[in-house]
Amino acid sequence: MGFFTKLFSKQMDALCAPVAGNAVPVSQVPDPTFAEEILGKGIAVEPTEGKVYAPCDATVDMMFETGHAVSLVADFGAEVLIHVGLETVSLKGKHFTVHAASGDKVKKGDLLIEFDLDAIKAEGFNTITPMLVCNSGDYSTIKTHVGKAVTNADVVIELAK
Repeated sequence: MGFFTKLFSKQMDALCAPVAGNAVPVSQVPDPTFAEEILGKGIAVEPTEGKVYAPCDATVDMMFETGHAVSLVADFGAEVLIHVGLETVSLKGKHFTVHAASGDKVKKGDLLIEFDLDAIKAEGFNTITPMLVCNSGDYSTIKTHVGKAVTNADVVIELAK
């Protein structure tokens, strides 16, 4: 890499999809808290499987007791919120199995939460799963990759300070 290429290229950090499914813009989440990016910029996934994986190497900041959401602090500094479904907190943990605890160090791809996708849908809940960068203001560039099927190996957000 030449001097000017190094000088002008930004180091991009990456977040992979937290669940397998169809990645969509966060604006398509039928909840204004997510769609209007009140909590931060990000993406959402319409899940095809009930497993949430760590999108990067991180520390679990808070694993919600109900298992419906987890916040992480990426090793590179991003504050990430993954929220399984909409209004799923009201299930009080039913249909969720937690595999990590607050304070745990996790590696990209580690299983964090399992959830029964069909049971949650059968109870009338939307299972769309937003992943937000809550400290979006710390980044000059946030590039999302949506409009396609993804697995936990696929990069869906790239960030640069």
